[in-house]
Amino acid sequence: MKSSLLASQIVPFLLLISCVVSKNSSASAQSVPCSTVSKSVKSVKLNREVKISIISPKEKVPKNPMSVLFVFDGQDFPALGMLKTVDKFLSSTTESVVLVVGVHANQDRLIEYGTSSQPDYANRGRKATQTTEFIIQELIPYIEFHYKVSQDRKDWFIAGFSLGGLMAMDIAWNHSDYFSKAGVFSGSFWWRQRDLKDDYDEMDRIMHKIIRTTPGHPEVKFWFETGTNDEKDDRDNDGIIDSIDDTLDLIAELERKGYQWGKDIHYVEVKEGEHNPSTWGKVFPDFLNWALK
Repeated sequence: MKSSLLASQIVPFLLLISCVVSKNSSASAQSVPCSTVSKSVKSVKLNREVKISIISPKEKVPKNPMSVLFVFDGQDFPALGMLKTVDKFLSSTTESVVLVVGVHANQDRLIEYGTSSQPDYANRGRKATQTTEFIIQELIPYIEFHYKVSQDRKDWFIAGFSLGGLMAMDIAWNHSDYFSKAGVFSGSFWWRQRDLKDDYDEMDRIMHKIIRTTPGHPEVKFWFETGTNDEKDDRDNDGIIDSIDDTLDLIAELERKGYQWGKDIHYVEVKEGEHNPSTWGKVFPDFLNWALK
């Protein structure tokens, strides 16, 4: 995962949260205190000035290389209670070292998040390719340059919420040489190449098509979450909301590729769960446990 790109080229609007628990810590142990650094840098790929906030362990160099988790829509970290969640989770483990990187979206979120191979029918996601390039060519080199992190792809993960979940899925699927696990919370798998009013067919869902037409079997494990109150829409009038239908249909596409439920795929359906940080924050510890085990 080494890169020759200069770390100074990094640019996105992101938030890094890192906490460490020593190998000999007990369930009641406290995580190593964190320090915060903020700066403004320019992204070459996204062509914009962004602010970077970095929360990392006070100890300059951790004893062991850290795992890395990238999370899209990092601007929602306060609403998610992310710092408290990560700190509490790692304080309850006996051996965990992780750097959590939250990539913030700005007013161009609907343009920068999507699937890199094609935008949707309304031309949303047309800069998803640049977002992918930012993650692979700029953010990863920056993290590797500034932090003592693992060089083993099994220790690198990516996740996101809603449209950010779609972006995370697309990157993990197309760049399994960088990421071994992907987490998707209420993923926007409705993302389609044709409007509902224009003779839409379920085959028009873009991420499903990408999985269906990709040769081979990328070595990635997947964690999905939906809430029964994610939305009210039900395109096919089968009594199941679209977000659940779209997610389960995508899982079915993965199974047809050879991925196994319970081994490569983990699915959580939250009763009365909604499409918001409150629901996602409550189940995030389950994802962390799955990703870091």
